[in-house]
Amino acid sequence: MKLILPDPLTPQRFLDEYWQKRPLLMRGALLGYTAPVQPEELAGLACEAEIESRLVLEKDGNHPWQARQGPFDAEDFASLPPSHWTLLVQDLDKHLPEAADLLEPFRFIPDWRLDDIMISYAADQGSVGPHIDDYDVFLIQARGVRRWMIHTREVSEDDYIPDLDLRILPTFEAEHDWLLEPGDVLYLPPNVAHWGIAQGDGCMTCSVGFRAPTLQEMVAAWSDELIRELIPAGRYRDPPLSLQRDNGEIRPDALAHVRSLLDQVMEIPAERRDRWFGRFITEPKGHLLVVPCDQPLAPGQFASRFEQAGELERNGWSRLAFIRGGEGYDYLYASGDEYPIPHSLAGFAEWISAQRRLPFSEALPWLRNPEGAELMARLHNDGHLQLPDA
Repeated sequence: MKLILPDPLTPQRFLDEYWQKRPLLMRGALLGYTAPVQPEELAGLACEAEIESRLVLEKDGNHPWQARQGPFDAEDFASLPPSHWTLLVQDLDKHLPEAADLLEPFRFIPDWRLDDIMISYAADQGSVGPHIDDYDVFLIQARGVRRWMIHTREVSEDDYIPDLDLRILPTFEAEHDWLLEPGDVLYLPPNVAHWGIAQGDGCMTCSVGFRAPTLQEMVAAWSDELIRELIPAGRYRDPPLSLQRDNGEIRPDALAHVRSLLDQVMEIPAERRDRWFGRFITEPKGHLLVVPCDQPLAPGQFASRFEQAGELERNGWSRLAFIRGGEGYDYLYASGDEYPIPHSLAGFAEWISAQRRLPFSEALPWLRNPEGAELMARLHNDGHLQLPDA
């Protein structure tokens, strides 16, 4: 599957001219693509407790723009009105390998930026209302027709209708008004107001969304790391004191002492901060935690089982990324776990993070290295790599 960019765009020109700057409609960019699930199957997935799902009813709910959280059951779907509702199911790339295939056309964006693939099914006129998102998204029309209205004017938190389940804009004057048919793709940068409305029944839209942590989240997580791992125990102690005239004054020598104490504990090597970010940005959502396997294998046992199976699969819930480090190591990250990789395994991180299926024949160079065999066995035992018969 390949993304067909409008001529004369290339992936690099798209990044230069559109990424996080302005919307782009790409007609027929994924021509022939169909949703990896049928509407009935999507509804079935929304009934499973471990899958995040929502139903949005513009009207005919308990109040306008009601958002109901899953899991659902058959009665929930049987009681839906004939129009103006949407079912949204999150993280399908984590649950369905065939859904994860949709990531491939967009891998000119770094993998670690990805959040998830969401699929929505809408009855006629179904919508989640006019709103903005804080992240980039590619919207792929997979079935039926959806009307998208876009405007790029600034929107503030004060602009939304109060006391609703969703952030809904009260008025919407479109700058662009497009009908998307199967195979069309719409890119929207963050904070661009948009409103998608299903035109007829059976409208299915896939969205590839990208992770965008807030600065507050990043600072809070980094501060927790500092306090937990890097700030030594101890209390404030005075420098040599001398009598002062004004007892309420915090004197310059005391302030200089405090600055010195803080400077000492805040002198953090850049590599340590980089390694924290690798763990932070690959951390999974709370309901998608990777569980270690029930039967851990020693490296030799693992290699034997791997050879018998012929291939490994990456756990669909595992988020992988890597950082090229110094001091003899690179670092692989898998859902918040850190794995130092010695430079004797050069190329391992690139190989293992590039694909979801790992043939045994390609893994042989790493398995013949004792450090490589141990590392792959660890990744298996920690739940990130799975044997097909697991």
